[in-house]
Amino acid sequence: MKAYLDLVQNVLDNGVWKENRTGVKTLSNFAEFYKVDLSEGFPLLTTKKVFFRSVILELLWYLRGEDHIKWLRDEKDCHIWDAWADEDGYVGPIYPVLWRRFPMAKATDGAVYKKLGDKQEKEWRYDEFDQVKNAIHMLKTNPNSRRIVVSAWHPGLLGEMGLPPCHLMYIFNVADGRLNCHLTQRSGDIALGIPFNLACYSALTLAVAQETDLKPGTFAHTIVDAHIYENHVEGLKEQLKREPKSLPSLHIKKKPIDELDFDDFELKNYDPYPVIRFPVAV
Repeated sequence: MKAYLDLVQNVLDNGVWKENRTGVKTLSNFAEFYKVDLSEGFPLLTTKKVFFRSVILELLWYLRGEDHIKWLRDEKDCHIWDAWADEDGYVGPIYPVLWRRFPMAKATDGAVYKKLGDKQEKEWRYDEFDQVKNAIHMLKTNPNSRRIVVSAWHPGLLGEMGLPPCHLMYIFNVADGRLNCHLTQRSGDIALGIPFNLACYSALTLAVAQETDLKPGTFAHTIVDAHIYENHVEGLKEQLKREPKSLPSLHIKKKPIDELDFDDFELKNYDPYPVIRFPVAV
């Protein structure tokens, strides 16, 4: 994963120190970008162990459309979102809700105008929109579209969220029978978050590719505020000393994405260096 190590080195070399809401300052760079070819292997870091089970469970949780972590925490014993949930496990309308139940407004059928004094205004009804289902439908019916977008950013709901979305929009693109995905991220914790985001969205791309009969393409990633927390610097420097190993492969059972379970994801030949512990800044 040379692309990831280059990202680390660039922020260490060129980042500027910034204060932030967590109280732990960061070394930050503006608008970092990298991309990986998914046909060359599954991009799970080998310079430290990344917990594959948590990556896939997080992805499956995103696809469930829930505003709580009860399935993730209580049924699957996965605690990666505990810090942002309330005492009952609720995190609000974040990724799962916005991916699968995005609030939308539609003009009412029939008489769509109502009188407002001397003006007229459309009457609206409010509904939910499944962005993932729509994206897969578009890939099957209009793969050349440049509008296959899934957004997790809703300004009007930010106050209801346990954590405003960091990875806020992804776009699918098909070229020469290959499925590509570009992720835009407003804020990226390079030591902890980015390895998960890279693996999670790559797995999503592979899962969607198998359902839509497309070949794996490129995963591309833009990070607007790419940062390293002060207490992560030494751990990342240790990773830079480690020579990357061959990437593992990921095999996903061919079935509709909503029917996938953890056992349908098979990781092969993953041989990472030992884990490096990084504290979480909340």
